[in-house]
Amino acid sequence: MSENRGDDLSLRPRVVNSLVQPLMTDLYQITMCYAYWKAGKRAEMSVFDLFFRRNPFGGEYTIFAGLEQCLAYLLEFKISQSDIEYLQTVLPAGTDPEFFTYLAEMDASQVELHAIPEGSVVFPRVPLIRVHGPLPVVQLMETTLLTLVNYASLIATNAARFRQAAGPEARLLEFGLRRAQGPDGGVSASKYCYMGGFDSTSNVLAGKHFGIPIAGTHAHAFVSSYQSLDGVAGRTLAACEPRQVPVRDLSCPAGELSPSAASGDFLAVVKDFRADVCRHLRVVKEETHDGELAAFTSYALAFPTAFLALIDTYDVLRSGLPNFCCVALALGRLGYLARGIRLDSGDLAYSSREVRSRLEMLSKAMSVPWLATVTIVASNDINEDTLISLNSQNHAIDAFGIGTHLVTCQKQPALGCVYKLVELNAEPCMKLSQDVAKVTIPGCKPVYRLYGSDGCPLLDLMTRPDDPAPIVGHRVLCRHPFQESRRAYVSPSRVHLLHKLYWKNGEVQEPLPTLEELRSFVATGMASLRSDHKRPLNPTPYKVSVSNSLYQFTHQLWLQYAPIGELS
Repeated sequence: MSENRGDDLSLRPRVVNSLVQPLMTDLYQITMCYAYWKAGKRAEMSVFDLFFRRNPFGGEYTIFAGLEQCLAYLLEFKISQSDIEYLQTVLPAGTDPEFFTYLAEMDASQVELHAIPEGSVVFPRVPLIRVHGPLPVVQLMETTLLTLVNYASLIATNAARFRQAAGPEARLLEFGLRRAQGPDGGVSASKYCYMGGFDSTSNVLAGKHFGIPIAGTHAHAFVSSYQSLDGVAGRTLAACEPRQVPVRDLSCPAGELSPSAASGDFLAVVKDFRADVCRHLRVVKEETHDGELAAFTSYALAFPTAFLALIDTYDVLRSGLPNFCCVALALGRLGYLARGIRLDSGDLAYSSREVRSRLEMLSKAMSVPWLATVTIVASNDINEDTLISLNSQNHAIDAFGIGTHLVTCQKQPALGCVYKLVELNAEPCMKLSQDVAKVTIPGCKPVYRLYGSDGCPLLDLMTRPDDPAPIVGHRVLCRHPFQESRRAYVSPSRVHLLHKLYWKNGEVQEPLPTLEELRSFVATGMASLRSDHKRPLNPTPYKVSVSNSLYQFTHQLWLQYAPIGELS
């Protein structure tokens, strides 16, 4: 590669995790590496496939993520002197000292990595990554590559499923940091949730590192910390310039403002609205909590252009909503547009409908059209099933804050990617098992995505290297890898080769997309899938097939490897 290409920033991974290094592996990778080296197999060239056997969450699709971090790992792949010194203390005393010299000189310059582009919709058995290189070296990479792909792909897929359940118009806010599996899990989750279709994160560090929009307002503790209106300090608020609320929507209460309100005391403006708001919402003023009103007022004074209040600390309809409206109308009189409210408990569908209905009524009664359309955000342990249920109840929610079930993937905590040897010294290898699902498909396999007449992906076809590529409009026989009777001819309307060469000669070979580009790519891929593959209940399985020649070769090799039993 030229020096100019090597200096291209688009070819370098943007964020490198310092924990991702050669020793972030299982001990048996190192012991196998030594055994290979000791047996003189250090120069044998191998091919490993990284793939999964089953889609997560009972679905029929997966989003491939983590490739950029795999390339960052290869870029920094070097066993340090301190690593060597540590290994000398944990490996048996009889370990050949020359092995440690071999490890110290090891790098990824002889490795090639082919992969499906990150953000692609992928399916079981299809290799996400194919790694070529010296057997001890690529064996040592197994655990790290699996770590980088498994969690990232699981989170991105979960986020994509939440997006499907919520619909394209809802705003999705990732609130999972406090429930994530440790700091790294929290930051990684924020990145891959955004990639999978979320709109923002509460995680400030993820926002800094990845450029993800951040979102958040206040917690119940902020409301509870105020007990009376005397707690409001620094009450002066200048008018908004330029105005967010038009002059015609000044939202003045009936009658004249009190002298203190006219002098610029924001709390006084809030209090001037209280009687009218309570009257229109049919709430007794004494039912509203003064401390809550003080908290909302104080927060609006701090963030007048981004006021969104959590209204369920005491009572949503009899305290939280009236208090919010008083502050929102006061802000409106000064030209500021309140953002909305958040619900974090109770019957979210019912509460959201009631809140929206009352906002619309108050908007009409006080001639303030903008109040009817402020954002309603819901949180409270929301999962995919909750979103589906809410949609069936005609909720009035505009945005969802989702944490625990999203970042911990409670529905399925692991994807289950595996890393299997499929070729050694140009000879295909195969792993057998009494469980057919664990039988590997041998050799280096070009994979094509075939599209139907409707323009949607129809199936993925694994082939042998010497098979001709499928041709648009020409029939190709596609077979189930193991079930002889399951086969069909396909005449594709489009043919797409899935894998690209991403790493060779110690350098990244393909420009790496930005996170925004990955997010758009995921959305495009999801939109291309047929709806029956994406439905949450009993989705139609997506077909992964093999060519006729690969089918025949696999079964011949199977018979060759399988021992012949003997009966007596």
